[in-house]
Amino acid sequence: METEVSREIASSSYVSVVVVHEDVVALGSQKTVCREQRVGDGLLSCKWGLLVRVCMCAPRYSILTPRARGRDDHVTLPFTPRVAMLSVVSRAAAGVLRGVKQGLTPQKLQNEGAKIVLSLSVNSKVNYATAAQAKTKGASGKVVAVIGAVVDVQFEDNLPPILNALEVQNRKPRLVLEVAQHLGENTVRTIAMDGTEGLVRGQEVLDSGFPIRIPVGAETLGRIINVIGEPIDERGPVNTNKFAAIHADAPEFVDMSVEQEILVTGIKVVDLLAPYAKGGKIGLFGGAGVGKTVLIMELINNVAKAHGGYSVFAGVGERTREGNDLYHEMIESGVISLKDKTSKVALVYGQMNEPPGARARVALTGLTVAEYFRDQEGQDVLLFIDNIFRFTQAGSEVSALLGRIPSAVGYQPTLATDMGTMQERITTTKKGSITSVQAIYVPADDLTDPAPATTFAHLDATTVLSRAIAELGIYPAVDPLDSTSRIMDPNIIGAEHYNIARGVQKILQDYKSLQDIIAILGMDELSEEDKLTVARARKIQRFLSQPFQVAEVFTGHAGKLVPLQETIKGFQQILNGDHDHLPEVAFYMVGPIEEVIQKAERLAESTN
Repeated sequence: METEVSREIASSSYVSVVVVHEDVVALGSQKTVCREQRVGDGLLSCKWGLLVRVCMCAPRYSILTPRARGRDDHVTLPFTPRVAMLSVVSRAAAGVLRGVKQGLTPQKLQNEGAKIVLSLSVNSKVNYATAAQAKTKGASGKVVAVIGAVVDVQFEDNLPPILNALEVQNRKPRLVLEVAQHLGENTVRTIAMDGTEGLVRGQEVLDSGFPIRIPVGAETLGRIINVIGEPIDERGPVNTNKFAAIHADAPEFVDMSVEQEILVTGIKVVDLLAPYAKGGKIGLFGGAGVGKTVLIMELINNVAKAHGGYSVFAGVGERTREGNDLYHEMIESGVISLKDKTSKVALVYGQMNEPPGARARVALTGLTVAEYFRDQEGQDVLLFIDNIFRFTQAGSEVSALLGRIPSAVGYQPTLATDMGTMQERITTTKKGSITSVQAIYVPADDLTDPAPATTFAHLDATTVLSRAIAELGIYPAVDPLDSTSRIMDPNIIGAEHYNIARGVQKILQDYKSLQDIIAILGMDELSEEDKLTVARARKIQRFLSQPFQVAEVFTGHAGKLVPLQETIKGFQQILNGDHDHLPEVAFYMVGPIEEVIQKAERLAESTN
């Protein structure tokens, strides 16, 4: 047996070798020759900068273990037939390295190595939502630097893994830190989930041993929790023994469902022109003040009443006043019940005044609550995120605090990764579904901005709210020509629905192309056919408006929930010309087509 040991590597304090059983394998990039057939090798890049070629011999394995400045670092690769494993080194491994330095022969080194007992663990892909606790629980460290929302913590040993939750001891209110980087010198850089006012160097920090965990289950319904799962509605603790970590893997391919089905919302313009897929992702695009939050509130109300399903609302970086108003309006409408356990919605808030760490994670907290209902209770859940742009914005702030070089328009270089990691968890499985409706603020109404543009790739439907339509007083201010849906397909929604939707879009597009002529020459210069097109288009435009139940207090109109078949029937009659004799105003702010006829009759009576 030929064995070469690189003198350079063997003299280094950064690498030690542990020899198991009776084979000695060379360190470094030197060639290794073994009696047994070599079945594979791999080039591994370690985080402290060493490139190490690891050779594996059948049937026994060599284990190459990094040691940095006298401490143990934890790195584990999947234990597969062609990959050697980096594992936790015991203190005894240092003795083997010293033996190499002292010139021990390979035979003596084999004897020393055979005496070493190592406990090797395979770090498989863990779904933290079901993991009880990690092995490093209880490791204690000290605060060494505080820079705003960034806190550096130094540990003597057992560095916590990335994304682990740390808790500052003897501090009220509770302060949780999330590990973001390993800096070296046994120090980790963390992001605070709350304000760091009063935090000083030297304070003790304890590693929880797992990522941030929050309460889940039916006990969260009707409650408001923050990013770390603490109740903030002043109604006492959330009494549950079920907890889940906010970081988890997306469902496996084999667990996903490929069936496509329309989710009826009761909102005419949405159901007809940009229908939502059950288990899909929907984006509400719009600038400031065009009605994103009101539309979300109406969707929560309608889905709870029409489908009886659970909803989860994640308030990400929005106004605290809006969150408070939403909570009280849900109580008044019966979606949240303070008297019994019939509440249909769980609320998760991380509002504008929260540190960037909380705003960057609160969407994941809401998603985790929804995942429990989907995976454990088989529910079809609605997840509302208001506003997904604030999630991106908070990620940009965190990235800057961590010293990363910004990318386009100042956003974080990991923008696509951050978005993809969250969006891929929102899907339909064979157990249940999560249908996500995400309000997306569009900076300066620019849809090419990297934040909304990155979100587009993940969406199954887009509902674009237009300021021009809002200026006409038509609410919801959904743009019927810009809004799209991937299930706008006759094989999914049916030929009748598809043909009527396309007919409505065509007549609105024709009207749009005629508007310049009308503005310059007036209606009198149009042909009779074009005049009829304009008249029907204006009626369709007004019939797309609808009074919302959650907006009754400031519109004065009783809210309406319109079934899909009623919506299709109404627009078909308008396209056929059945109501050409009715005035335009009769089509404004009504529910089904029967209400148009009744309103027209009342108008006729009042004029007489």
